[in-house]
Amino acid sequence: MTTPHVPKVAGIEPTLPAPAHTAAPAAPEPRPFAQLAAAHERLAARLSDLTALHDLTGRLARTDTLEAALHEVLRAGAALVGARRGLVTLEPPDGLGPETTVGLGIGPADIGHLETVPRRATPLGRLLDGVRGASGGGGGAGASAGAGADGSTDTDAAIDPGVAPEPGIAAQPPPSGSTGAPTELAQPDLAGDPGLDPRLREVAARLGYAASYAVPLITDPPAEGRERTERAGRPLGAAVWLYDEPAEPSERGRRLLALYRAYATRHVARLIELHRRRHAEQTLRTELLPARLPRAPGVRLAVRHAAGPYGGGDWYDALPLPDGALSLSVGSVTGSGPSAVAAMGRLRASLRAYAVMEGEDPVAVLSDLELLLRLTEPARSATALFAFAEPPVADPLGGPPAHKIVLAGAGHCPPLIIGEHRTEFVETSLSAPLGMLACWEAPSVELEPLPGETLLLYSDGLLYRTGEPVDRAFSRLHAAAAGLPKSVRQDPEALVDHLVRALLPQGLADESSPEDVVVLAVRFEG
Repeated sequence: MTTPHVPKVAGIEPTLPAPAHTAAPAAPEPRPFAQLAAAHERLAARLSDLTALHDLTGRLARTDTLEAALHEVLRAGAALVGARRGLVTLEPPDGLGPETTVGLGIGPADIGHLETVPRRATPLGRLLDGVRGASGGGGGAGASAGAGADGSTDTDAAIDPGVAPEPGIAAQPPPSGSTGAPTELAQPDLAGDPGLDPRLREVAARLGYAASYAVPLITDPPAEGRERTERAGRPLGAAVWLYDEPAEPSERGRRLLALYRAYATRHVARLIELHRRRHAEQTLRTELLPARLPRAPGVRLAVRHAAGPYGGGDWYDALPLPDGALSLSVGSVTGSGPSAVAAMGRLRASLRAYAVMEGEDPVAVLSDLELLLRLTEPARSATALFAFAEPPVADPLGGPPAHKIVLAGAGHCPPLIIGEHRTEFVETSLSAPLGMLACWEAPSVELEPLPGETLLLYSDGLLYRTGEPVDRAFSRLHAAAAGLPKSVRQDPEALVDHLVRALLPQGLADESSPEDVVVLAVRFEG
């Protein structure tokens, strides 16, 4: 049969059946909404992790003391691993210190209990000593970051939870030549661990924690060579976080902590070096000042001294002289740091020599010191106050002994005489600091303190640390001295403490001020 012929009509197409060999039209491909949504979620998670790390490292970077940095490391680590308490111990491998332990939510008594546990049984001890314990294991997931088999790093995997880390990275072996210390120690259930040390079990129950997670603070290895092989991977310290219930950190928390820990360890290492330099400067400065105040007839001495965080050149001295006399001095060298401390030591030693030779003439002492300063330290200047206390003279009528002081100042703060009937600044003549003029000279001043009165010598740092204008700081010092109770006036130690508290409520240990402080009190007995 043949297909019937359909006549053609204008505007109407005849309906024809499709050819038998034509394939059915393919269904349209679904749009990749699911893939886009998943990628968006991964990107959002990665940005969130980067933001969290940025905030945490920013807080750490703002710490400028070792103790503050360790507290911040514990706080940040607790937020990342979901713990409430923690402990960090520093034991630098070079043996130069400082060795310290800082707790988060753990008091000194709790730390004392933890120290009674055998070292080999604690996570911190095993990490610091490089021991792989049977309990807790090492090299857990996400503990280290390194390069994959194709040469790519696992940083993306550590930040992005949607990207799986390379096989083997989660449990990397220690680097070649290292001590073999584990990269993490997780104890998710202390009560259910049959191999747990009995003392550790007892202390954990006493302190109320049921799980722990510990990581070492490993510094970057040094340069190539034998030292690199010996010190690679040796921990600077270790940190452990404690859980109130059986738990362990998530994979994401471990990865973020590993990235944060890398930055934190470098920051702590820098602060350790800074701490060592400051400690060395403090030791040098302490050795250059009197180890103790001397005993002299008819007087009692007390002193308070504090250096700024950068190390300054303020000094004090009290030197017994022949025939019962006593020389007193306070001063300050311009500048800060080790060079200022060394210059201070040289000037103080020279001043002692001049005091022995011509101490009864303070003007001559300061003139010679100014000449020495111009010859040996032409780029420096210094302020100084020198006083010569004559031996007390007995009253032939049996009254209290008489005291006499001759003093001279070079650009230094005037001393303050404190007694029951008067509190006033000693009117020293105005003079320039040493090293400022071609020839320094100023008249001396004689003072006859009464028995029971105290002469206060101090540096300008006491005034500057108040944060007020100098004239108001002078007024505060005068008011504090005038209002001293009688019992405080009779004890020079109590007197200097009272004045320091009145002017500096934050105390002498305040590191926010760069100023040195010297307060020397001389009480004349009746």
